[in-house]
Amino acid sequence: MIFGRILLLIGDVRAKHPLFLIPLLPFAGLFIIFLYQYYGGKASGGMGLVFRVGHGQDKTIPKRLIPLVIITTWMTHLFGGSAGREGVAVQIGATISNFFSKTFEKDNRSLFLITGMAAGFAGLFQTPLAATLFAIEVLFVGRIRLSALTPVLVASYTASQTSHFLGLEHFEVPIDISLTITPIIFVKLALLGFLFGLVGNFFAFGLKKLKNWLIDKFPNAYLRVALIGFILALTFLLLDMGRYSGLGTNLIEASFNGNTIFSYDWLLKLVLTILTLAIGFQGGEVTPLFAIGSSLGVFLAPIFGFPIPLAAALGYASVFGSATSTFLAPILIGAEIFGMENLPYFFIVMVFALSFGQKNSIYGEQKY
Repeated sequence: MIFGRILLLIGDVRAKHPLFLIPLLPFAGLFIIFLYQYYGGKASGGMGLVFRVGHGQDKTIPKRLIPLVIITTWMTHLFGGSAGREGVAVQIGATISNFFSKTFEKDNRSLFLITGMAAGFAGLFQTPLAATLFAIEVLFVGRIRLSALTPVLVASYTASQTSHFLGLEHFEVPIDISLTITPIIFVKLALLGFLFGLVGNFFAFGLKKLKNWLIDKFPNAYLRVALIGFILALTFLLLDMGRYSGLGTNLIEASFNGNTIFSYDWLLKLVLTILTLAIGFQGGEVTPLFAIGSSLGVFLAPIFGFPIPLAAALGYASVFGSATSTFLAPILIGAEIFGMENLPYFFIVMVFALSFGQKNSIYGEQKY
């Protein structure tokens, strides 16, 4: 909760002083690289380490991961990088649960890890059902750990209610639109799902390829983050004074409030988020994926003849699902945020969003 509240405050500060803060982005990047190289050690593995522990390939997550990932994510957002926050919340929950699991038998350690991951996700987004399903399906694509459902659900609801009680804002947009699923509507939903899936796949594929390419071309991490960070800072300032900086909640809010969304918003947010994360800045990917999906939905809505809020909601959930190779979690995210009565639409769209297969994911340590 503290991490989330301060992150929102940081976003407000940056939005008020973009000309002062965003030019310092490359210097923030240099400091982030320094922290990870000299103090990170094993904790530098981040989400990859969390997945390796979940798969039994590693045993421990260093406690220093928590302050390291929190501080560097705050810095990324303060100085205008385009990144998310869920990766941090999941890593915090996983690290804490891994610490307490040491006194239990080996077979229970992965259960503790999954429970911590769910609690972190639910505490940040306050979507306990989606957090439960995300945690039990994300480690292994196409497989869910049903034996973990009870403790994971309890942890998710507890974390969600606690963060809500302590004042962390909850994003919710009820969409009261009733569509009869005729053959034409079904085909339109399928095509939307296909397009959203294509974008989610491209994000995951592009992030992996660009990160590897930049490491190959600029093996010196300091040179890489300084050079590309300078280009990013200039780009963020030129593009409407930081419109594409931070989480992307401005684009999400505009998508559902009827404010201006440009046809290229989703693409610029996608490219700039990939660049930010590929060169070493910290944060998650999920909230930017929500922003990419919702703004893309606004663009596609008139083409398909769908109400803008519904198309934006479908994009919000399914671009995330495609990029994370998850099926159940995005359906429940859509239902919890936009209304349970819309669950059939999210189900159909997600089926086709995953029609590319699930080989591209933002989580490189997922197992298939």
